Amino acid sequence: MSDNISYNMAIETKVRKIGNSLGIVLPKEALQVLKVEEGQSLYLTESPDNSLRITGDRPGFEEVMKVAEEGMNRYRNALRELAK
Repeated sequence: MSDNISYNMAIETKVRKIGNSLGIVLPKEALQVLKVEEGQSLYLTESPDNSLRITGDRPGFEEVMKVAEEGMNRYRNALRELAK
């Protein structure tokens, strides 16, 4: 991580219309933190408090997420009960 980028930084961007969809443009500072370039994948995962975590493409990340989703689907009733 660059010396001038803080772990607690807040980068503002706006939701914009892109064709028939809505999207955001990530500023270069955000791309540097995520260590991604044009054309690379980003993953959005749900976090507490109605937020999302953005993760850059990492080797093995997609496979880990598939295993996690399969586990959540398989044990959804038990997880629902535990969440009460």
